[in-house]
Amino acid sequence: MSVLFGILWPLERFNTAVLAIGKLIAVVALAVMVALILGQVFFRYVLSDAPNWTEEGARFGMLWMTGLMAPLAYRIGGFVAIDMLERALPRLLAGLLGLLLLAISLWVLVIAWERGLNNHLLTLSGRGCSSSLQWPFGIEIGKCGARFQNNYQYASLWVGVSLLIAVNVELMLRQVITLLGQGDRLTSFKQTEIAGAE
Repeated sequence: MSVLFGILWPLERFNTAVLAIGKLIAVVALAVMVALILGQVFFRYVLSDAPNWTEEGARFGMLWMTGLMAPLAYRIGGFVAIDMLERALPRLLAGLLGLLLLAISLWVLVIAWERGLNNHLLTLSGRGCSSSLQWPFGIEIGKCGARFQNNYQYASLWVGVSLLIAVNVELMLRQVITLLGQGDRLTSFKQTEIAGAE
């Protein structure tokens, strides 16, 4: 049992720290996304000519916001769940079912991790240059010069899935510890970390 806690506690601290930083970055990304969309609407309908980079900039913010907030929502149970069967089963069977579902989720996430890396980040389109999004002040970075490289956007999928894998492993360890009767030693997650509808 001490081996499980020896693995869980550092992973729990890592996830708590990284997800807190990710939450702050996601809030900034959301604010930038909203500002760009509102600016685009204003320029398009009031001045009848919107800058062409605002749509891609808003998409950039949305991708990173999603990639950084999904692991936090997953960790605290913020995703939609159909748990009728789990509630109907005895506690041991419900726990084993939960562990099985976490194992299946891990399998899917590992496949998504590989696809995010090999089909988005490291591909020709990932190494391509953005059509309209440019670095401020004409700064030139890498082969795309003043334009963003596409993999800055595509990295959000890979980073988000990497964090989801870390959270999934933590949840699996917590489930095993709970099945072994030591669930009272686990720290509880705060549902107030992100707002949600009931």
